Amino acid sequence: MHERERHGIILSAVQERPVATVVELCSLTGASEATIRRDIAALHVAKKLRRVRGGAEALAPNPFPGLAGRPFAMNETRNIAQKQAIARAAVDMIEDGEPIIINGGTTTFQMVHPLATRRCQVFTNSFPIAEHLLKTSKNSVLISGGVIYREQNIVLSPFDNDVTRNFYARRMFMGAQGVAPLGVMEADPLLIQAEQKLIGQADELVLLVDSTKFKNRSSLVLCPLDRIDVLITDERIGDQEAAMIEAADIKLIVAPVGASQEEKAS
Repeated sequence: MHERERHGIILSAVQERPVATVVELCSLTGASEATIRRDIAALHVAKKLRRVRGGAEALAPNPFPGLAGRPFAMNETRNIAQKQAIARAAVDMIEDGEPIIINGGTTTFQMVHPLATRRCQVFTNSFPIAEHLLKTSKNSVLISGGVIYREQNIVLSPFDNDVTRNFYARRMFMGAQGVAPLGVMEADPLLIQAEQKLIGQADELVLLVDSTKFKNRSSLVLCPLDRIDVLITDERIGDQEAAMIEAADIKLIVAPVGASQEEKAS
C-alpha cells in the first residue's frame, strides 16, 4: 500500500473514533507498527492530526463517530477477482423467488451482478446493493432503516424493534473482518449488534470471505464457527484453514477465479 493511501486511511480512522491506536491502524492498512508510527509522526508535523500515546487523534473530532474498519471505497477493489468468483458461487445457491438477506460489504456487493437476471426478495442494509439491484434487476428490494454510515455505505438501526424482525430469509449472505478458530470476527460493536439480529432471521448462514480474511483478526467475535452453514472462499485458502472449516462441520465451497458460469456447469 502506498504512503498516500495509508495516510488517507489513517486520517479517515482518526475522524471516526476518539483515538485510533497503532494496532488498529496496522490492521486497517496492513503496515508494520514502525511504518504507522512514522506516518503518524509525519501527519502530526503536517498538522493533519495529533499524535498521542499509542496512536493518534483528530484535530477536530467528528461529533458523530463512524464504524471501525476500512471505508467501502478502499476495500471495493481489493482482491476483486476473488470476490467476484465467490459472489458467483453464492448466487448459484439461490433459486428464483427465494427470500434472502445480503449483508453490507464489498464481497457481498459483487453478488449484484449475477443477481441481475434473478427475481428474488432481497433484504439488505447496504445502500450500494439496494441501489444497484433497483436499477439493474427485477428483484424486490427491502432496505433496513436507521443511521447511515457513509464510510461503509451501510444502514444500521440502534433499535431492537426495527423492520429486521419482520423479514424471514431462506439464507443470509454475509462477509466478515476475519475468520479464526474462535469464530467470525467483525471490527465494530454496532456491526455485531446489527448482524446478530439479521442472523436470527435466516435458516441458513452463508459466509463469503476471500482467503486473506483467514489472516485477519479483531477483538470482537460475531458468532462461533459452528453457526456458519456454508463458507465460500477462493483457491488460495491454505490446508490448515480448510481443515479448520471442515472440523467445524461447515460446507466449504472453493470458487475458482475466472471461471464462467458455462465452465462451472460443464
